[in-house]
Amino acid sequence: MKPARSVVEIWQWGGPSHIDTFDPKPKADRDYNGGLKAISTNVPGMEIHEWWPELAKCANLYSIIRSMTHSEFGHETATYLMQTGRMPGGGEVYPAIGAVISQIKRKSYKGDLPPYVILTREKGRFSEVGFFGAAAAPLVTGGRPNAPHFSVEGIVPPEGISPNAMLERFSMLDELDTWKPAANSCNAGQAALFDTAGQEARRISSGDAAKVFDLSLESKDMRDRYGRNITGQSLLVARRLVEYGVPYITVNVPGWDSHKRHFETMRRKSQELDLAIATLLQDLKSKGLLDSTIVWMSGEFGRTPKVGWDAPWNGGRGHYARCFSALVAGGGFKGGIVVGASDDTASRPLYRPVAPQDFLGSIYACCGIDPDAIMPNDLGKRVTVLPPQSSAGRLRELYAESA
Repeated sequence: MKPARSVVEIWQWGGPSHIDTFDPKPKADRDYNGGLKAISTNVPGMEIHEWWPELAKCANLYSIIRSMTHSEFGHETATYLMQTGRMPGGGEVYPAIGAVISQIKRKSYKGDLPPYVILTREKGRFSEVGFFGAAAAPLVTGGRPNAPHFSVEGIVPPEGISPNAMLERFSMLDELDTWKPAANSCNAGQAALFDTAGQEARRISSGDAAKVFDLSLESKDMRDRYGRNITGQSLLVARRLVEYGVPYITVNVPGWDSHKRHFETMRRKSQELDLAIATLLQDLKSKGLLDSTIVWMSGEFGRTPKVGWDAPWNGGRGHYARCFSALVAGGGFKGGIVVGASDDTASRPLYRPVAPQDFLGSIYACCGIDPDAIMPNDLGKRVTVLPPQSSAGRLRELYAESA
């Protein structure tokens, strides 16, 4: 199996309800399913929640894990565990999967953009680069990709400043730069590094790298298909970053922490993401990119199976880590398969429990990275990419070929 070239992580920041996404319970009572139903997909026997009709049409392209489980119920600690495969504590901050994969693939990556790009803001729960330090820092785009002009600091100038205007500013800077001759005479080496960084900035802002973020180069129909909102247009940018060859792309989608008025929140968030991720999978497939691109989606945990109808929750769901769901597609993973199962109320895994290190280890393996190997680092730390597998192990039943 060829290693996946790129990974697109869709992070449902806050923890989405597993019952209201990929593990519906139509036979449970209203206190669990809210009176809502499951719908069939294009894969016989696979059902998902009724709020995800577009994903139901392309279930053959992705697989679902319904038996994700861990013990952390706080956002920060659960995010750290789901991103690193390690329990929090111990005084060491390990790098997240995006930082690890992008650092390992940095040598073979030839692009001008950093090997790790985040749309549009960081999770902020912990330092994703961990002990790698600033050298592994991702490009965090900021901005609004659904705006008429998507400005990315350091890459795409603000609206109203054309590439030619940027070049003129760089030329004016050269004319006014009185520091460079003095620096060359005092410390030529440091001055050369500074000059190289400036040249690189000019090349990126006026070259193909900046065009990756220019969604005006996409057709109106394609932009509409993804959805004219931050989530949809971020996933369209993610597809363009995959085409460019960026090894790891994260799209952070906040807003899933639905303690109160859960169903109103879930309906709105699901409509946006359902359209966007279904379009992304089909778009990657049509361009011949899905087989070389892993797409995975999860949050730090699920939501409580039982609904809190009384005030102040008014139909809310709390944090729940004992059982939740995740989606994975492409890049060496089979589609159309359900791994594991939960009980009648989605309260616990019935069989095939999948721990975070099992899930992440499967992604690493499909990227051609041995999860049991020593993690490359400049500090001489003798630590493996992931801690040992749980008893259930990695998702080998989903590997398209032996990995």
